[in-house]
Amino acid sequence: MNPIETILQKQPIAILDGALATELENRGCNLNDDLWSARILMEQPELIHQVHLDYFNAGADFAITASYQATIEGFARRGLNKDESLALMQKSVKIAQEARGEFWSIESNRVNRTRPLIAASVGPYGAFLADGSEYRGDYNLTEGELIDFHRPRVEALIASGADLLACETIPCLIEAQALIKLLGEFPNTYAWFTFSAKDGEHICHGEKIADCAKLLDSSPQVAAIGINCTSPLHIPSLIREIKKNTNKPIIVYPNSGEVYNPDTNTWHGETSSEEFGLQSKKWHENGATIIGGCCRTTPDHIREIKSWTSIL
Repeated sequence: MNPIETILQKQPIAILDGALATELENRGCNLNDDLWSARILMEQPELIHQVHLDYFNAGADFAITASYQATIEGFARRGLNKDESLALMQKSVKIAQEARGEFWSIESNRVNRTRPLIAASVGPYGAFLADGSEYRGDYNLTEGELIDFHRPRVEALIASGADLLACETIPCLIEAQALIKLLGEFPNTYAWFTFSAKDGEHICHGEKIADCAKLLDSSPQVAAIGINCTSPLHIPSLIREIKKNTNKPIIVYPNSGEVYNPDTNTWHGETSSEEFGLQSKKWHENGATIIGGCCRTTPDHIREIKSWTSIL
């Protein structure tokens, strides 16, 4: 059964975690690196464990693993062979599972809570390129080439025992098509699909989010459809467009509201966890039932979402 629907049968809203990479930066990690948070898998895995644990304590029903930018090709640049690379991808799931086990072992944490799920992150091809193309989708690759690129990581993450996959920050429709076809090779696996968007109607490459939702709606292995790594300002409109074209659960986890400059790898602007929490109520009113945060969000942002969902 769809693991997301299992949670939503017990509670009206499921809460995601927030940013991993930028939260690791807040804790002193230098992620100015092509591997981004995947680098910390190699160097300081205990910090990833602690971030997962902090999000569970803040109210998250999911942990998204540190495999977003983990690829065989990326690790090869650091001298790792295929087996070592796949082992690190699986380690990302084990870290999240161990953090969940620590959280769930405390009796008080189980009161009025559903046992959290582990969503293994499958970042887009552009994340491997580390040139910002996950916000453009201009890969010029065929569907078959994208399937071949994603297959080893998907296979490793599934074998690790993750509860589902998080196919996230997808900028173009062809990559979603490739991932759906690849998912068919693993018929007992579910995945959510979230796109990066440039406005209230279009994903980053330019296709309409409505068309993306129509495509995904027909796949029984798609657990939820939505948006991540996008400005909060666009989320209500995008939710409405998705809702018109699917009956699947709608998932949103936008950025904090700050603006990223890919040329300088810096963030600009101001935001607050309180404002993010208020916005998240609007996202639910528009139809989202799985809500969390992406870049620059923190456990405080997730705590703000939890504060109002706990009284529904």
